[in-house]
Amino acid sequence: MNTATSKLTKKYQATVPEPIRKVLRLNAGDIIAFDVEGREVKLRKTRRVDLEFAAALNRTLNEWMNQNDEEAYGDL
Repeated sequence: MNTATSKLTKKYQATVPEPIRKVLRLNAGDIIAFDVEGREVKLRKTRRVDLEFAAALNRTLNEWMNQNDEEAYGDL
């Protein structure tokens, strides 16, 4: 297993090290995903299906974004 490190800035930003960028074929402007399993996090290049799913999910959740719903279900 190879390890690459990066230091967090005060804004919690980090640079993706060059060896990782090469493996994932990352370019400036690409979107990355963080898959969390327990206390482990895997970094990967976002797939088109990830973005389409997120957009579709976001459209379906808009109907629940109002003050009445927040008051009725906010404590669940």
